[in-house]
Amino acid sequence: MKDPKQYTRKIGGKNIEVTLNNWAEQASGSVLVRIGDTVVLATAVMNPTPREGGDFFPLTVEYEERYYATGKILGSRFMKRESRPSEEATLAARLIDRTIRPRFDMRMRNEVQVVLTVLAIDDQNDPDIAALTAASLALSLSDIPWQGPVAGVRVVRPPAGGDGALVINPTVEQRTGAELDLVISGTRDRINMCEAGATEISEGDFAAAAEHGFAAIKELIALQDEIIATHSREKKSVKLLPTPEEFAVLLRDKFMEDIEKAVYHSDKKTAYAQKTAVKEKWMAVAAEKYPALFIKASAEFMFEEAINDIIHRRILEKGERPDGRGPDDVRALSAQVAVLPRLHGSGLFMRGETHVLSVVTLGSPGDEQIIEGMEIRTKKHFLHHYNFPPFSVGEVKPMRGPGRREIGHGALAGRALLAILPPRDQFPYTIRAVSEVLSSNGSSSMASVCGSSLALMDAGVPIKRPVAGAAMGLIWNSSGAWRVLTDIQGPEDHHGDMDFKVAGSTEGITAVQMDVKIEGITPEMLRTALDRARDVRLKILAVMTTTLATPRAELSQYAPRIEIVKINPEKIGALIGPGGKVINEIIAKTGAQIDIEDDGTVFITSVTADGMAEALELVKQITRELKPGDIIEGKVTRLLDFGAFVEVGPRQDGLIHVSELAPWHVERVTDILNIGDTTKAMVKNIDDQGRINLSLKDVPGRYSEEDQERGRMQRASMPQGSIGPRPRRDGHGGPPRRHPRF
Repeated sequence: MKDPKQYTRKIGGKNIEVTLNNWAEQASGSVLVRIGDTVVLATAVMNPTPREGGDFFPLTVEYEERYYATGKILGSRFMKRESRPSEEATLAARLIDRTIRPRFDMRMRNEVQVVLTVLAIDDQNDPDIAALTAASLALSLSDIPWQGPVAGVRVVRPPAGGDGALVINPTVEQRTGAELDLVISGTRDRINMCEAGATEISEGDFAAAAEHGFAAIKELIALQDEIIATHSREKKSVKLLPTPEEFAVLLRDKFMEDIEKAVYHSDKKTAYAQKTAVKEKWMAVAAEKYPALFIKASAEFMFEEAINDIIHRRILEKGERPDGRGPDDVRALSAQVAVLPRLHGSGLFMRGETHVLSVVTLGSPGDEQIIEGMEIRTKKHFLHHYNFPPFSVGEVKPMRGPGRREIGHGALAGRALLAILPPRDQFPYTIRAVSEVLSSNGSSSMASVCGSSLALMDAGVPIKRPVAGAAMGLIWNSSGAWRVLTDIQGPEDHHGDMDFKVAGSTEGITAVQMDVKIEGITPEMLRTALDRARDVRLKILAVMTTTLATPRAELSQYAPRIEIVKINPEKIGALIGPGGKVINEIIAKTGAQIDIEDDGTVFITSVTADGMAEALELVKQITRELKPGDIIEGKVTRLLDFGAFVEVGPRQDGLIHVSELAPWHVERVTDILNIGDTTKAMVKNIDDQGRINLSLKDVPGRYSEEDQERGRMQRASMPQGSIGPRPRRDGHGGPPRRHPRF
């Protein structure tokens, strides 16, 4: 296309501009989407031949950050190019994947790759929202079979105190401190994905925000429909996994009863073993009976579809779930705290066969994570990490660090906990929570929320109140019948139609994440799921608070202590010292960690009381604002003919002139003081160069009344002007004068 085509639509008060050009002309589909000065390029490509093997549709979504988009040279000192995706990029890719994946035919085995490249960013408009619409259009305008379009928007409810009006696609400033930050996407008729963080918002307010966003989605769909009507291409015909009727008859007549018995078993291991045995028998019989039709991937797909049909039928017709529970029943719950020694806080939460151990570690403010990415440049003092080892599901797999799933689940649970954490100025610790999934049969991310809440309270972190979470499911059929399921587990997640995770406290919702396998859900389904989620959340919180109702009054004896000192910002340089020498000496001497903020707030962190006391005293000495009349105490560091230098702080001396050593005339400084002596002195004055002049004779209680009288008599008997030693040629000696310091 030589001449670019542009389309613009105002959504939520902002122009969304779509440009079609030939920049990426070898891709199956490509499009530029611009919001403000944020520009995203989306491309979609499909492999022309199906991938051999595999039991799933091979879709990959890549969200590519480009540092040049910010107009800055970012990266570490040694690496000035993009490397592995940031956490923000991973979360954006997952968000888009969950939106577009349900609109593909799961029988496809041709690899499809959608790449979103952020070309420019204006620090006001989120590229993930532009990328979501761009992905939909790239697929819709391509020759790739896809049942689009879809669209998404961000909905924000501003902080309390404003007018409470919901904002579509807000700026970064409007998102800051928002009571609700929701990303919602869907088709023209259904909602198929949402992800949100909130500050204990009510179910009704959340549903209202979702419906407000859904209305904006329909406007974006209308824009896409206009573009697709003019520029769409004929979709390719791809080879789908065949589902021979002969296989369907054999499966229905000979295996359905055995499959149903295997799936409907309360114990996961037993159900898995029985299902595997039935599956192996099915594969063998199908291959033997119809060798010409047999394709392993097709036989496996039809077997899984049979399980799907069984679960849907029994739940919709009879309300029977695979483990024997009713639609609204919750699995057996258990909660423990302080399960490991020496740790700052730990909690073990069990819901059925899902068991999660959460551990909280407290650190100094300097332990916070520094994030310098393309979109976000900030510091995080609360971290939640989620680990999902293969043994948790009885499997053997390579362990290669956190993948997209671990990053996504960790971020979701972390978002759920943010709303109940204490403000940093009240609890300055860096907090790291780690959730270890020890056994999983569904909803491990929500179990991580519960376990981490327990661990935070066990650690003595003064959270507002505990939070809990559960996953809601949905069973729907083509006739329109549907049923919401409470607290779904493995089979209901895999074979059900929705995974709707809702976390919150007794006061409201703090996080939500939803994805579906069907076209989407209606607002009515959404409200029903939210209400059921609140009921189960309260049940879980009741069990958790029976174990530990409120945070412990004291921190663990193994946790560090933090003292906060406010100093004059002008003293920061003195505390740090040249090249950090002063502060490093304090750290080495006391074992404490010291963090300084630009406003003069000093955080002193120590695991020992002695180290804390020593570091606190040294900081106070260095940053002390001395004034005339203050009493200091220090060691005599140097002696000269005209007086003694006394340490008033690290690397800082004050001078006691010989005339200030005693009420009477002193011939030699050593008559009163010697190097190494510890003495008190009064600050007499501080000159315009910051040099401190001290007095020993004016220290209250230093000299008796007889000593004072002796001095008065001596001065009275001496000729005027002869008090004190005579000045030497080098200028030393005599009455107080300007003197060298170092």
